[in-house]
Amino acid sequence: MKYSIGLIGLAVMGKNLAYNMADKGFPVAVYNRSPEKTREAETEYGKETLKGFFTLEDFVSALESPKKIMLMVKAGSAVDESIELLLPLLSPGDVIIDGGNSHYEDTERRTEYLREKGLLYLGTGVSGGEEGARNGPAVMIGGNKAAYELVKPVLHAISAKAEGEDCCGFVGNGGAGHFVKMVHNGIEYADMQLIGEAYAILHTMLGLSALELSSIFEEWNKGELESYLISITSDIFKKTDEETGKPLVDLILDKAGQKGTGKWTGQISLELGSPVPTITSAVYDRYLSAKKEERVSASKVYSSPKISPQADKGLIESVRRALYASKICAYAQGFSMLKDASASYGWNLDYAQIAKIFRGGCIIRAKFLTELAKEFSSDNALANILISPYFTRTIKNYEQDWRRVISLAVENGIAVSAFSSALSYFDNYRSAQMPMNLLQAQRDYFGAHTYERTDKEGIFHTRW
Repeated sequence: MKYSIGLIGLAVMGKNLAYNMADKGFPVAVYNRSPEKTREAETEYGKETLKGFFTLEDFVSALESPKKIMLMVKAGSAVDESIELLLPLLSPGDVIIDGGNSHYEDTERRTEYLREKGLLYLGTGVSGGEEGARNGPAVMIGGNKAAYELVKPVLHAISAKAEGEDCCGFVGNGGAGHFVKMVHNGIEYADMQLIGEAYAILHTMLGLSALELSSIFEEWNKGELESYLISITSDIFKKTDEETGKPLVDLILDKAGQKGTGKWTGQISLELGSPVPTITSAVYDRYLSAKKEERVSASKVYSSPKISPQADKGLIESVRRALYASKICAYAQGFSMLKDASASYGWNLDYAQIAKIFRGGCIIRAKFLTELAKEFSSDNALANILISPYFTRTIKNYEQDWRRVISLAVENGIAVSAFSSALSYFDNYRSAQMPMNLLQAQRDYFGAHTYERTDKEGIFHTRW
């Protein structure tokens, strides 16, 4: 029996993707460096459409030609090592798919390297965690277009569906797929931080219990904030600790982890000159959360402002509006960065397509994305969603509540760096005049960096 596709790497994501492929009628060969994991996957799935192999030679030989192999190994050197081990076993026209969270520049390099050897390469962002991998992830494919056509039936079949469409597509050449996945993860960081700040405001200012917060998020999930992250937040607040009977969320240490893609988004935004302050703020807050001991010490030095508890239940709706307005700004930053990258790398990204891919399977899947896709379908050249008709109306309607919530949080010493950075981004973006005239004068004063004028053409320098 020849297998339609092979998959290397049987950790949580790889194993579940393999099961998903076999479920969809594609016989899949699997291989893992640790044979125990291969046996475990084969036994757990229990059907002949998934077969484990214990040498790379046997694994590759079992695949139909052209051979299609998906790597689900740790990003970095493990991908390069896997490629080198496969090279002697492959023939021109065979396909390697990297489904991990690789850096897009590594994908660009690998695409060219394998092209020179007659092999086809795809850098494929896969989002959705264990559940998505098993039941349907969002799949962002970049690299060689001919390779995409060969694997299209498999990757589209296993992807999530939203409004009758596959949450899967070829987004562009080279590293485009992994770049889009990276920005997805950056938006995810911002989305999660914004939700956390909304929780902090409601919990602190209104003294709401975990069950009350669960009900609020459950209600929010019925409207324009409907999303996977809002839904699971409601579930989290319901969970009690079996030993203490207390809400489990209250017992979890406030130190957040990360795997690096949010950091990459911030780093690359600086290289592109593409501002994503809410995303980078969310990354920095995770770093700051890790300094738990320092924060505890500082809390003993500085007294917190006396909280003025709010009896006004209208604050709940104001926080909801502030959260939604901030969310719009976070996505505006992410998609603006995609536009800047597309222009720099010649990817010709289709932003409506990307928004549609994000609608299902991935962590940031949300009702919001349907509206986002509509705005870009009307105008793919749209500079920023903040000036699109739908989101302009929303921001204008919610702006007063947005400002009120942030002011209230600041007055009461509640850190809302993501909310604040989103509002600052909006205020700067809508400003016809920023104070950079003074800054440029300072640069000319100390470094003769020159400046332009509003009333004359040319470049000027002043002996201050």
